[in-house]
Amino acid sequence: MSADTLFRRISDYANRADPYPLYEELREKKVARQEDGSYLVGTYHEIATLLHDPRISSDRRNRTEPDDTLQGADQLPPAFISVDDPEHERLRSLVMRPFGPPHTPQRIDALHGDITRIAEELAGALRNEDSIDLVDDFAFPLPVTVICRLFGVPHDDVPQIHTWADAIVDSLDPAAGEDPAPRRNAALEARSAMGMYLGELAGKRRGHPTDDMLSALVNDESPQERLTQPELMSSMVLLLIAGHETTVNLITNGMLTLLRNPDALERLRNEPALMPGAVEELLRYEPPVQFLPQRTPLADIEVAGVTIPKGAPLILVLASGNRDPLRFPDPDRFEPAREDNQHFGFGSGIHSCFGAPLARIETQIALNTLLRHPGNPRLLEDPPPYRRSPVLRGPRHLPIAYT
Repeated sequence: MSADTLFRRISDYANRADPYPLYEELREKKVARQEDGSYLVGTYHEIATLLHDPRISSDRRNRTEPDDTLQGADQLPPAFISVDDPEHERLRSLVMRPFGPPHTPQRIDALHGDITRIAEELAGALRNEDSIDLVDDFAFPLPVTVICRLFGVPHDDVPQIHTWADAIVDSLDPAAGEDPAPRRNAALEARSAMGMYLGELAGKRRGHPTDDMLSALVNDESPQERLTQPELMSSMVLLLIAGHETTVNLITNGMLTLLRNPDALERLRNEPALMPGAVEELLRYEPPVQFLPQRTPLADIEVAGVTIPKGAPLILVLASGNRDPLRFPDPDRFEPAREDNQHFGFGSGIHSCFGAPLARIETQIALNTLLRHPGNPRLLEDPPPYRRSPVLRGPRHLPIAYT
């Protein structure tokens, strides 16, 4: 098939369970111009270079053709993931203050006990079940409970957070031939509603702090500049969604991979101390974020002999780079003890994943907890049904039986 249809084929739900042959086809081209004028890049070294190139913008407003996804009911400013330095650095550093080092180095480590308790409670409730849906029964409840506790979201409001998050993520994958406007508008409305909710919650914490990240943000007495209310709302929406959606996929993709590799599963069951390295390999082998669709060159640039014009949509296919045989020996093999594993599971460069430390800890605890479950797990459906999104790729359900 023609290389200019690669993105259409990657986005086709029929290929969701196994997009890797398409990524191999992309790597043969290195750079492929698509029928819509966008450019795909799929090789490790080219992606790494572009992720660190200041001429590559994350702001869609720099595209030559107007981006109509920016139009709609949403009145919030762009989150820091969608802007460039110096604005990106200003916003990210302000949000980072109550989240991690150097100002709050203990925030994530202090969650270790809570994450373990939540994981054990969820697994304990499943102990007498002959079969489970790993997504609904474990992989979703764990990270959404953790991120909502981190932010101080009341337990009764968690279902509404989930509804808003679903609408926002759903906009990433309109079906082929479908008018994207309804999904886009629903996502913009959900983002605004979630932002208003979090803004009101922050207002209640101002002057009356509790032990959560939202309280720390609005009661920060540092002389450093503070976030405006709209910036606070936009940043918290981003972190709430990113803080659980990708981790759900990482846990689910991880368990699916282990069930397909029983020798690795048994090794990790007997040697749980190997789990941190195994999670790094899962981030390479089955990353929860498959590609970055929001990059734009600020000037004409040459990549692997192809000139990508200023303002053209640029898509960096991270999952393809993670399987590049020029960077990783035997890249289609899952190797829990793989060395020199500088993957793109959390991106790279200035926009590397803000919540990576939390996602790592949650996944390590989740998989070790699941592997302690009595009995021998087996897949009831392989491949399982996948979520619609080609960007945030992972099973929608993962039925498992224990014998």
